[in-house]
Amino acid sequence: MSKSGPEYLKMESTDATDANVERIAALFPNVITEIEDEGGFLRKGIDFDLLRQDLSGDIIEGREERYDFTWVGKKKSIFEANRPIKKTLRPCMDESRNWGDTRNIFIEGDNLDALKLLQESYLNSVKMIYIDPPYNTGNDFIYNDSFVMDKDEYAEEIGAVDEAGNRMFRNNPERGRYHSDWCSMLYPRLKLAHTLLRDDGVIFVSIDEHEMHNLRQIMNTIFGEDNFIESIIWKKRSTPPNDKTIGAAHEYILIYSKNLENLSLNLRQRTDEQLGRYQNPDNHPKGPWTSGDLMANVKGGRYVKHLYFPIVNPYTGEEHYPSSNGNWRFNKEKIQELLKNNEIFFGKDNKGRPKLKRFLSDVKQGITYTTLWDFVPFNTVGSKEMAELLGNLTIFNNPKPSGLILELLKLGSSNNSLILDFFAGSCTTAHAVMQLNAEDGGSRKFIMVQLPEPCDETTEAYKAGFHTIAEIGKERIRRAGEKIKTGVEEANRQTTLGGEKKAVPDIGFRVFKVDDTNMKDVYYAADAYSQETIEGLIDNVRGDRTDADLLYQVMINWGLPLDLTHEIETIEGFSVHIVDSDALVACFDASIPESVMRRIAEKKPLRAVFRDGSFRDSPGKLNIEGIFKTIAPDTKLRVI
Repeated sequence: MSKSGPEYLKMESTDATDANVERIAALFPNVITEIEDEGGFLRKGIDFDLLRQDLSGDIIEGREERYDFTWVGKKKSIFEANRPIKKTLRPCMDESRNWGDTRNIFIEGDNLDALKLLQESYLNSVKMIYIDPPYNTGNDFIYNDSFVMDKDEYAEEIGAVDEAGNRMFRNNPERGRYHSDWCSMLYPRLKLAHTLLRDDGVIFVSIDEHEMHNLRQIMNTIFGEDNFIESIIWKKRSTPPNDKTIGAAHEYILIYSKNLENLSLNLRQRTDEQLGRYQNPDNHPKGPWTSGDLMANVKGGRYVKHLYFPIVNPYTGEEHYPSSNGNWRFNKEKIQELLKNNEIFFGKDNKGRPKLKRFLSDVKQGITYTTLWDFVPFNTVGSKEMAELLGNLTIFNNPKPSGLILELLKLGSSNNSLILDFFAGSCTTAHAVMQLNAEDGGSRKFIMVQLPEPCDETTEAYKAGFHTIAEIGKERIRRAGEKIKTGVEEANRQTTLGGEKKAVPDIGFRVFKVDDTNMKDVYYAADAYSQETIEGLIDNVRGDRTDADLLYQVMINWGLPLDLTHEIETIEGFSVHIVDSDALVACFDASIPESVMRRIAEKKPLRAVFRDGSFRDSPGKLNIEGIFKTIAPDTKLRVI
């Protein structure tokens, strides 16, 4: 038992630098040393001289020529991806839908902060990522992670900020760091997203010609050039704009895997028209079929002797030879087997040339995708969808149609996948996830992240009550979900007796908002205080925070998913939070008596956490360790 009681739970995001040091330590334990940080405390560090010795044959030093992709601010963007933050996700149940039952998540706030806060809970958990980041056209806004501007500065800059007055600006081509600022914005976000992908995961990134070349380089740097899959050309409009000699009618979607060896993608599903080509007019036991050529053309009219022979029509006795510039696809033995099994077709009247019956049961369950996507909706459909759901509001210029994202989901996800979109915008991705679940009975889940970027006060959206893009996204999910639910219920009412009815998919979502940590600043300066000083502090939690705020910060720091079930049980008048039956039990009430502590311990949870103020005195803090070691020795016990 420790002298000071249970260990404190670290209430900040993962330090990626520490994690990297641990990885190097596992490979080269001899290069690990101790260094003094800025606060004068010792921590693990790397002796790079020793590491160079161990890698002496591979180290590149000095300014020797090498292939490299860099920009002004690259080092800072790498540091930004690794830097831990003292923030949290605060639950907003009043803005959520079906909080207790849903597995979907909507996070309002800076996506860089959100991605850092998700690192523990969703490490290697996301099957598919789709993002539609700013294209850097000179007219859109990009995140600026290097400064915070107040309202006066905002008035001077032509930009957009959130309610705290930070994070976004308009990146004009006249800026000296036009491309560099965009790269610095996107790099740390993609680097953090990479760690969230499963080993068989895939990421799709929409882009146009403005930054296509730089995006490809960034993706190669983070995901590896070997993990590049393809670049889809999406035909976004039927005709090009007429303001240029050559007008762009397409955009790109870059596809990268987390690990190509483990990648699992799906074939494109056949349309009803394609399936309709397969018929079974002769009731063949192998099922529907369509006819295909038995010929194998040979260049120059040459032929292979053993593949040049007559096929005898069993109905007419007529002999059919290959044409002069080809051979049969199969040898005599195979042809005889096909004839015996009635797998050669001689026309509807049995008097035609022989063709091969190609059975649906023998072909792949789908067809290969092409890199040219002209079979999905144009971007004008996205505008119509928004108009149908939210009224005729000018909110986005041609947002992505849900049909495009739905097809990407068919390609890159399975029916129980977790889908992430951290440039969520109007939440087309969430709409598509719910729609596909309704169609195929899947249970895909989504995590949407969107900055509360303000809507201009002169816009129809603002006048309609939508003050931020995040508000638009949440309302789109609500209305799209309701429309999908109504559609499923209507279809089920029309289902004939005995017909299979579809289930209404999960159309709810839990809302969380990025905010400063729940803990007072003094909490993080604890190392500078004596134990007596710490114990003398009245409380280390901010006064405006609730038990729910504390619970979800604990879950984030302990690496628990945000969609786990959460129940509240009252024990002797004290509120006890129970997460996923036994994953976590927490009580944040003050002065918890020993009898309640024992009843909590009797639940034998995997984890238990209490507030520092839960203990009446220092002996009480020590006593709780003894209680759990006796009753629930396997429980991980922490305090905040």
